Amino acid sequence: MIEAIYQFPESFLWGTATSAHQVEGQNTNNNWSAWEAEPGRIINGDRSGLACDWWNGRWEEDLQNAARDGQNAHRFSVEWSRIQPASDQWDESALEKYRMLLKGMRRLGLTPVVTLHHFTDPLWIYERGGWENDETPKYFEKFVRKVVDAFKDEVKLWVTLNEPNGLVVNSYIGGQFPPGKKDFRAAFKAIKNLIRGHAAAWHAIHDLQAKAMASYALYYRGFFPKNSWSPLDILATRSLKGSVNEVFSNAIEDGQVKFALYKDFIREAVGTQDYVGIQYYSSDMVSFNPFKPGELFTSRCCPPGVAQSETGFMSSFPAGMTQALKWARQFNLPIYITENGVEDSTDALRPAYLAQHLHKVWRAANFNYQVKGYFHWSQVDNFEWERGWSQRFGLWELNPVTQKRTRRRSADLYAAICKENGISSAAIRQFAPEVFDILFPS
Repeated sequence: MIEAIYQFPESFLWGTATSAHQVEGQNTNNNWSAWEAEPGRIINGDRSGLACDWWNGRWEEDLQNAARDGQNAHRFSVEWSRIQPASDQWDESALEKYRMLLKGMRRLGLTPVVTLHHFTDPLWIYERGGWENDETPKYFEKFVRKVVDAFKDEVKLWVTLNEPNGLVVNSYIGGQFPPGKKDFRAAFKAIKNLIRGHAAAWHAIHDLQAKAMASYALYYRGFFPKNSWSPLDILATRSLKGSVNEVFSNAIEDGQVKFALYKDFIREAVGTQDYVGIQYYSSDMVSFNPFKPGELFTSRCCPPGVAQSETGFMSSFPAGMTQALKWARQFNLPIYITENGVEDSTDALRPAYLAQHLHKVWRAANFNYQVKGYFHWSQVDNFEWERGWSQRFGLWELNPVTQKRTRRRSADLYAAICKENGISSAAIRQFAPEVFDILFPS
């Protein structure tokens, strides 16, 4: 019987990730609260409501569970609309609540990673045009300075923007996020202002905290040509990679912003990255389609023969994690997987998904990639934006009505991995036997 372990580097960060609007509850002063109130915007008419009730203190229960299971870090976001409810107003009591959360994390032995913008904008920003407004980067910088100055004694790892590429795609091309536009020109304007906002935030953080580590968290989608022999499919795949995965990273490398047919240059963005934050979930097979200009002349489908999540929203394709890490390595910076997970209310797919994707992370670390940490999405089921409560990503199940938490089998697997700082054959045999022979071939 095989007995082995894939050991991770010492000081590796193991955690879960959350975001303010998705877990706090009772956020009523941001663009997402307004969006939820519009009929037809959210699947099943769901509302975030209490979410996971973190604003009333339930964070302590969830993070105690995380620490008990061997996690040593947690990534969360602060809600801009709570801290700055109006352009000329700061709420010191909100800052104090977040300070209590940070101190609580420290007591539990959890290294905090703080995200400064996770999809939501205060209503006063939204009503002024959101990220299409050229003044928004300046407002964001002012907010960042307030937060960093307040928490710099507790936090060393910062995420400026969560998935700015995903935000643009969903807000200005697909229309699923507020403001619900399908306009490439508006998308390009938002891209430029998000890059400026990130750059301003990065410089502000380093003004206040010289030794801080700051970057943005990129939504990395795996793209592979459907027909590897087809030059058109290969070109279509490269086009999607460039438009979805590389616009922001290119701007940070050389200041060049290229999206669809639009181009610009943002000098202040160059070099504003201390690590690479990767958020990988799923991959697509890409083919050229001349009848889909709105999708950059591409069609996409799930890779053949792989497990799909229960709603068909994503596939389990660990090769995409390898592609993401290879892409991240080019920057010669530390790498953090700031999100990875799968929707799975029955917990039938998640253990195998988790084991196989973490094995790819281990392989990269074993080949001397600078992989420093992994944050699973998420600790507990939460409100999943336009998909409401129809998707469940938690290691723990949540009943949003009763607020009851129920432990899933994948929580046991992740706990074993965190406590051992590695993937053991014993843990896989117990919690994900269906992939044992893949991870530990005889």
